[in-house]
Amino acid sequence: MNTGEDGMTANAAGRYATALFQLAKTSKAVEAVEADLSALRTMLDASPELAEVMASPLHGADVKEGVLGKLSKKAKFNSLTSNALGVAAVNGRAGEIGSLASSFLAMAAADRGVIAADVASAAALTKKQVEALAASLKGAFGHDVEVRTEVRPELMGGLIVKVGSRMFDSSLRTKLDGMKNAMKEA
Repeated sequence: MNTGEDGMTANAAGRYATALFQLAKTSKAVEAVEADLSALRTMLDASPELAEVMASPLHGADVKEGVLGKLSKKAKFNSLTSNALGVAAVNGRAGEIGSLASSFLAMAAADRGVIAADVASAAALTKKQVEALAASLKGAFGHDVEVRTEVRPELMGGLIVKVGSRMFDSSLRTKLDGMKNAMKEA
């Protein structure tokens, strides 16, 4: 796997994720770290307060490290995960742990031969819809696809699908914005 300075690893979160992935692979702990970071993404999505504390410059690195340490202990994270989160916090990168987690999850999926698709929709997708979307994407990309969903009500309808560096936007919000711009130009 190429872990050079590509789109995924060009930022700090990507570099942290790459280092963590290499350590996890060497320690044969990729699955455990992947499960931890998936749980962390869920926690960040479910708790805007947690995400805000991590991103806020009002809270020092020591506070963020303490929060992440307690969270890691309570969630029984693998020591590699806990240590990486602690290092990120100490180095002023706690606000990027969501991106770190996403980058790591994409690397782990790619290592398994699976591509990841991030899908944003105005309302939660049913299991059947997610399966149909995964099948459609598999046909388009020729690989198994792991679909990660996110609800964004501001989209009003439709989907935004991001696979690697490609993005497909069929959201109602984008279509309305396009119509608005076209009307302004007329």
